[in-house]
Amino acid sequence: MESDHPDLLAAMRLVDQLKLIGFYFERCALGEDGSLVGNRASGGKIDLIYIEGFSHDCFAWRRRTPSLIIPGRELIERHVEGSALDVLHEVLTWQES
Repeated sequence: MESDHPDLLAAMRLVDQLKLIGFYFERCALGEDGSLVGNRASGGKIDLIYIEGFSHDCFAWRRRTPSLIIPGRELIERHVEGSALDVLHEVLTWQES
């Protein structure tokens, strides 16, 4: 995808907004178009974003970090899969705590 493509520019703006609310992003693969991982830990929760391909193979989840793990209770509270734009938009709706 070209660096001035409207969808790529929109995704970059979404990443910037996520940084403003506490996410930290880093490349987990070589190259400027390598996979991107973002995470935030706050309020007893960990949020993770994984962007591999722009239009597919992207996901995010929110996991609780309790001090006591109770069998049968799911730790994943929220999960989304899809394109980079869909995932980034959805995570922006998640409250910090």
